[in-house]
Amino acid sequence: MTTAQRQAYIEQMGAFPAELEALVTPLTEDQLEMREGPNEWSVRQIVHHLVDSHLNAMARMKLPLTEDHPTIKTYDQEKWAQLADYKLPIESSLLILKGLHIHFVALLSSLSDEQWTRPLTHPEAGEQVVEDIAQTYAWHGNNHIEQITRALAVGLRK
Repeated sequence: MTTAQRQAYIEQMGAFPAELEALVTPLTEDQLEMREGPNEWSVRQIVHHLVDSHLNAMARMKLPLTEDHPTIKTYDQEKWAQLADYKLPIESSLLILKGLHIHFVALLSSLSDEQWTRPLTHPEAGEQVVEDIAQTYAWHGNNHIEQITRALAVGLRK
């Protein structure tokens, strides 16, 4: 991966919280319950999922920076989405994402070429390096913004 590609991922990570906030803060409670399909997550669940996922991403980046070839842990995101905190107002998750992404930018901006390529093992995806994690989570945020936009267009409620 080139330095320019890495910088683009850092910029995406930095911009993501404001983009998400601009999209979801004007929404009504009914709109926060909209979903793209009957078995899809609601907008509210997506916002809370982003916190869980991106907190895991931070650990997935830091472990190979501080340990030799760690195996990271996976989690059942469908079961996590059924827990009580996914019913909370979205403001707390937006605050967490804002702070967390400040940390992402600071961490990723500080990495040497060697650190970007530190290895880890994902139990499902296999061998990866730190830059793979950064790329995945830059995409992940944008993917969920698109999912929220589609859910609002379709407008299915519980």
